[in-house]
Amino acid sequence: MQVLSDPVFLSRLQFAATTMFHIIWPLTTIGLSVFLVALEALWLKTGDPDYYLHFRFWARIFAVGFAIGVVSGIPLEFQFGTNWAPFSVAAGNFFGQVLSFEGAMAFMLESAFLSIMLFGWKRVGPKAHFVSTILVCFAASLSAFWIMAANSWMQTPAGGHFAGGIFHLDDFWGAVFNPDTVISFTHMWLACLETSLFLVGGISAFYIWRQTQTAFFLRSFKLALVMAVVVAPLQALIGDTSGVHIGKLQPAKVAAIESHWETNKPGTGAPWNMLAWPDTENERNSFEIPIPYVLSLLITHTPTGKVPGLKDFPKDQRPPIVIPFYSFRVMVGIGFVMIAVMLGTLYAWKKGMLCPEQVSRHTLLMGIWMAMAPMGYLATEMGWVTREVGRQPWIIYGWLRTQEGASILPPAAVGSTLAMYFAVYTLLPLAAGWFYYKILAKGPDLTLAPPASHPGQGG
Repeated sequence: MQVLSDPVFLSRLQFAATTMFHIIWPLTTIGLSVFLVALEALWLKTGDPDYYLHFRFWARIFAVGFAIGVVSGIPLEFQFGTNWAPFSVAAGNFFGQVLSFEGAMAFMLESAFLSIMLFGWKRVGPKAHFVSTILVCFAASLSAFWIMAANSWMQTPAGGHFAGGIFHLDDFWGAVFNPDTVISFTHMWLACLETSLFLVGGISAFYIWRQTQTAFFLRSFKLALVMAVVVAPLQALIGDTSGVHIGKLQPAKVAAIESHWETNKPGTGAPWNMLAWPDTENERNSFEIPIPYVLSLLITHTPTGKVPGLKDFPKDQRPPIVIPFYSFRVMVGIGFVMIAVMLGTLYAWKKGMLCPEQVSRHTLLMGIWMAMAPMGYLATEMGWVTREVGRQPWIIYGWLRTQEGASILPPAAVGSTLAMYFAVYTLLPLAAGWFYYKILAKGPDLTLAPPASHPGQGG
């Protein structure tokens, strides 16, 4: 295949594969850290030892995710130097600072307090331990913020100027808080939380379905559901805001995501294609199922708002269409299914189906939650595919093309490192899967006694 002799394609494939693997673990740890803060806060407030036992159980899952996330994340930054050297030269004045902040500030903070959170129960008081958990949660989110700031800058570069092929920084905070950062970080942070809540709900449903420690896991199931009541609709709202936002900043990306060729005339609405297959040579869709006015409503919040079509942009500045078109629909579809599952489960709770005596009988409901456990990961991966493929052909939007940002390397060299990464990144999930199997097979240790220093606790 000709593409396998293209070092730029191989470098893109390598970065995409390693990033898509790595992102699984921050999704788990950022969201679970918020869940752990909620559990410890409830334990400190109520003195109910069940919350303490839940914390100890879910913290083990968090720890595995943190370890694999660290190992899988390190190669990403090396690739900027090996495979994307011209990009690193062009963007280094800003990009290097942000990535160093992520490592020296957020990662180090998280690592320092993680040991207290996991192993400090008998070495610090409950309040000091709670502060450590909060700082782990804060640092995990701060890490996500710096990464999103860097990526958002690639989407909407700001805070400086390009001269001689190099970005010169004039306003650091202007670059950090470029037009894309806040909305994209919020969208991603909520994705982490929503994914973890459905993971917790799915694992809890597994134990309930097996009728193993039903009452214990019903508590984590209900807590995840209550938190999802807030997070799932909020994520949909932020997603809608993000769509409007991208429509203003990257209209070519929106046109590609929607396979939208013709700009709608004044007074008419742009249709939304539920399904389509683009014919790029003839600049039309060879197949489509359009719904009138909906695209204008989605992007401009008015039925006849103007949505630029792909024909408004030079051919060499149009993103690919098929991949962002379908990855976007998978992401949105899963998001709405999550909301439906959340609402249906709330209804079941109202009807008394979530009491310990009856919940195990509702195997269909528990099965749905088990099936939804990995869906947040799939939705987020598809969201990132939409975001990154939709930015093409630019690596720095409007300034530097992806082709120009890649290192000139022999295809064999890139291919060999790509094969090495595939081998290592096959072993890592096997290792993680083994640890998770051991954790889930053993289940929570209900004999653990809360620290004696907590009011009302023994042992």
